[in-house]
Amino acid sequence: MNQKIKAEVLDKRRAGILMHPTSLPAGEGLGRLGEDSFRFVDFLADIGATVWQMLPLGPTLENLSPYQTLSVHAGNTELISLRRLFEWGWLSEEPVCEGHDGQWRGYQHEQLCAARRGFMERASQEDRDAYSAFVSRHFNWLEDYVMYQALKVHHNGLPWWEWGKPLRDCDSRALAQAQEELADELEQGRFEQFLFYHQWYQIKDYANQRGVLLFGDMPIFVAHDSAEVWARRDLFDLDESGHPRTVAGVPPDYFSETGQRWGNPQYDWDRMQADGFIWWKERLASQLELFDFIRIDHFRGFEAYWSIPAHEETAINGHWIKAPGEALFDALKERYGELPFVAEDLGIITPEVDALRERYGLPGMKILQFAFGSGPENPYLCHNHEKNTVVYTGTHDNNTTLGWIESSTPELVNEIMDYLGKPVEPMPWPIIRTALASVAKLAVIPLQDILALDGRHRMNTPGTSEGNWEWRFDWDWVNDETRRRMSHLIELYGRK
Repeated sequence: MNQKIKAEVLDKRRAGILMHPTSLPAGEGLGRLGEDSFRFVDFLADIGATVWQMLPLGPTLENLSPYQTLSVHAGNTELISLRRLFEWGWLSEEPVCEGHDGQWRGYQHEQLCAARRGFMERASQEDRDAYSAFVSRHFNWLEDYVMYQALKVHHNGLPWWEWGKPLRDCDSRALAQAQEELADELEQGRFEQFLFYHQWYQIKDYANQRGVLLFGDMPIFVAHDSAEVWARRDLFDLDESGHPRTVAGVPPDYFSETGQRWGNPQYDWDRMQADGFIWWKERLASQLELFDFIRIDHFRGFEAYWSIPAHEETAINGHWIKAPGEALFDALKERYGELPFVAEDLGIITPEVDALRERYGLPGMKILQFAFGSGPENPYLCHNHEKNTVVYTGTHDNNTTLGWIESSTPELVNEIMDYLGKPVEPMPWPIIRTALASVAKLAVIPLQDILALDGRHRMNTPGTSEGNWEWRFDWDWVNDETRRRMSHLIELYGRK
């Protein structure tokens, strides 16, 4: 992608909904890039919402976190709609599966292999050309990913640093041998990525035709066990055996006495800057094929990052190191024009971080669940918002707004109700109304809040490892009254 782009997401007041594709209904588990994706776009367009925000789309590890993925480029093939493959004629029998989880994954793998055989036998010349073009256009990351994926399966899921020295270190002779022995697996991997992107392109085209923009999410750091770290060890702070010398996290704060030790390897920023940030330019190119604009997770890490010695069990003994954020964003701006980013600038933000965001005109984030309990100067309170901002009731890491209200102290609830003018509407609608009324050009509401769901329906609870990232909604919960109410509020506050 060489053409310049121009971000126009804040060209007018907009409303959006936050809902990751894994939360779409999936029938018997037949993927989520099918009918329900298009139906959700229709829902957005019908109520006047023009933004669909989601989490990262990459293939996940066992914990299902979209923020720790096997690749920064590849798509999660578990989202592929098998029904659409049948409709395209690449599956000869309509897929049916009553199982989930491991049973579903085995069935899906069989069906994707069958789809490849059907594609080879029955695909049109146009589809064959599209496949060839996809493989050629994404060669720089695709070949590394499909090799990494095949080798990981071959090694029963072990992380790459446990594969044995030749493959661990990407020895050319070892890779040439693997290329020959795993040729079929590699081609299957290419085909599955083609399917994901091919189905996603159609969803994006349909959304854009209906006036809906797709809002993606790009984590700043990369999972240690990922194709990019394995194939490009020179870009990360690793020792000779592939283990991190330093890892990412955040220091101790009000929420945690020991901070957060995320474990992602740190970048070798000097090495990245030396070649003009090619790795980042390629990463952004693939994301801009999927999304109209992108949230940058942990934006403050581009100004300075908390570096923790890898042997430390907590984040306490880390220290701040300056990052070349200006040089990186200058390089990206030179290639792409105006940067289509929203900066996740939550937490303790320094004037230097604000200056970096403002230098490039990037919108920040305001979370209404963070607005109360600390006085009228709280920047998240609606009267302190600015236009170049994205306001949320809550995010994927928060409780649902109803769950938050129900778990708050009576004193805090009284403060919230007083600030909102003692509303008679049931929660969470007064908070939703406040977000939509904000001067912020974009207001995003998690689907759980629009559906007035309690804390049992939250997407993620930070610091826990069980039950996250699995929430799914049912169309029966989206009633006519909810549609009418959202449509009215979006129009009332000039976001249609």
